Amino acid sequence: MSEYLQTTVDKFTFRVATDRLYTPHGVWVLSMPPQGSSRVRIGVTDFLQQHSGDVAFVNVKPTGTQLKAGEEFADMETMKITLGLPSPITGTLVEINPSLELTPEVVNQDPYGEGWLAVIEGMDWESDRAKLLEAPAYFAVVQSQAEQELKS
Repeated sequence: MSEYLQTTVDKFTFRVATDRLYTPHGVWVLSMPPQGSSRVRIGVTDFLQQHSGDVAFVNVKPTGTQLKAGEEFADMETMKITLGLPSPITGTLVEINPSLELTPEVVNQDPYGEGWLAVIEGMDWESDRAKLLEAPAYFAVVQSQAEQELKS
């Protein structure tokens, strides 16, 4: 069970799981067992899914796709927007969440759990890991963005 950092801005409450790393764009990265493995599970944050709206479709590139950090690995279509999601690491897409095809709304219902998007086998996990944000740093990004939008 994850622990969370949590903030409420206006009428929205945002959670950031403390057991994973983040990109500033709202993609989370969770190392998968065994320890020392370069395999990571990725998904979108609570803030990104709430900010984007109800998920209608998630299209993840096929397994076997080679990705560079920053290249789009998926797009997420919501009632508001279609959003390209950048890969947080360089590697090979090895698994896609099978739930996304029939129940894409799982991304809204459980973004840090059953709503994961894909698994990537990293090519240079240690180097990519160093570029990701720890939970408190991403939490500060969320607070800042939410407060900026409230002022707008």
